[in-house]
Amino acid sequence: MAGLYIHVPFCSQRCSYCDFYFVTTQKSHTGFVEALCREIEIQGQAFGRLEPIETIYFGGGTPSQLSLDELERIVQAANRHFDTSHVLETTFEINPEDATTSYLRGLQGLGIDRLSIGIQSFFDADLKFMNRVHDAGRAKSVLDDVRSAGFDKYSIDLIFGVPGQPKEYWSANLDIAQSFEVPHISTYNLTIEESTPLAKQVERGLVIPTDDDDSMNQFSFTMDYLKERGYEHYEISSFAKKGHRAVHNHKYWSHANYIGVGPSAHSFWWRGLPAKRWSNIRNLRRYEALLAQHVIPTDEEEKLSLDVLADEHVMLRLRTADGLSLKELEDRYGVDLFSSHISVLAELEAGGFIHPIRNQIVRLTDLGKTVCNSVTAKLLPKDAS
Repeated sequence: MAGLYIHVPFCSQRCSYCDFYFVTTQKSHTGFVEALCREIEIQGQAFGRLEPIETIYFGGGTPSQLSLDELERIVQAANRHFDTSHVLETTFEINPEDATTSYLRGLQGLGIDRLSIGIQSFFDADLKFMNRVHDAGRAKSVLDDVRSAGFDKYSIDLIFGVPGQPKEYWSANLDIAQSFEVPHISTYNLTIEESTPLAKQVERGLVIPTDDDDSMNQFSFTMDYLKERGYEHYEISSFAKKGHRAVHNHKYWSHANYIGVGPSAHSFWWRGLPAKRWSNIRNLRRYEALLAQHVIPTDEEEKLSLDVLADEHVMLRLRTADGLSLKELEDRYGVDLFSSHISVLAELEAGGFIHPIRNQIVRLTDLGKTVCNSVTAKLLPKDAS
């Protein structure tokens, strides 16, 4: 079954590190909601009868910038134009400052059963550096509010590798999250993306990026710390208590179909070759203007051959705890990686980067996870001789 991703491009202010598409100056959301509902209708006509929807994900931007009435219109459009009778999970990204008790309960009333909370850090110095709206006190109190509202499925984002951050801050961030018994934690290494305020600060010498070795050590510490406390490290950035894996994200890692709506949203559809991936334009006004004329706001479209899909599959599956099935790779993608890369696999196993292969499954060790990209590069099918 497929997934539905809904991109809401509004933010109250710009985080220093963010390169996602967003706008901070939009006072009214009416035009966007109308355009989004129209796109849902158009995409539903094209894809709604092909596969039921299993997961819905509101991302951004900041979806919690929308009112409950606006969200209700969007949910109703999705239910009207797609088969949502089999939905297992509906995730909603929310910032701590937006998570009032009434808003949280309103979300539940709309069928939203999982939250992704953009905490990033429990320390004011970090939050100020990132130009976040909330403070450390709200980062903690929101977790009590979420539980009081009745949410038992939620995730928090935390960022490590923050320049100038005292070493004890990162372990304290994990201590605080664990003390609240957060069921799912996503951890991300702060990256310097082009054209962001942070990138400009680095260019001017105002910020010195964290050393790669220090970031790697923080990641290694994170793996040990969370696993010792009962979290499953089921994807490079994702740690979950039993039964709390993100169902929607699994679709991205397994080449399941998904439709993305909203400015800059991406979609993937594979029913026969070539598979297709496309993205919407990154401009809210053009997005609204095109949909007012019932024109799909596609920006780029890519046709994916089986060779490209095989490379992606290796890359995506190695990031997961379930690992890369050599049998699935051969059956679904026509690639016999064991035969073509037998010496590479032996080298990686001897170096401690992958576990001994059992049941034709290749899994990264903790050491391999710290250098996931370089291990993946060695195993891409296109490198077969």
